Amino acid sequence: MQCERCQTLLEEGESYDFHGQILCEDCYIYLINPPKACDPAAVAGAVATRKQLGQSGTAGLTELQKHIYRAIEERGKITREELLTMVKVKPHELERQIAVLRHCELIRAFKEGDKVYLTKW
Repeated sequence: MQCERCQTLLEEGESYDFHGQILCEDCYIYLINPPKACDPAAVAGAVATRKQLGQSGTAGLTELQKHIYRAIEERGKITREELLTMVKVKPHELERQIAVLRHCELIRAFKEGDKVYLTKW
């Protein structure tokens, strides 16, 4: 059996039904609780926690989050599509990590012409 969203092979008993779709756990969780980059409560919580822990910059981030942050830092501005090819993760995983970095006020998005770019805060 395969996840209908990401094509991951699933073993018996490891699938979830979401409106008739057979999904892996990661895809199921993403669909029932998608990351929200613009979430004022999450921003307040992340900023307060990092301040309380004395964290700034990439301190306290996972290796994947640091990799994403450095890629954005190196390019100055980058589209999600460009970032996906650089970090080589599933699109929903990238969105989850972007949300975390935005909540920590480390990156932001802006529109230029018809493209949306990510850049450092």
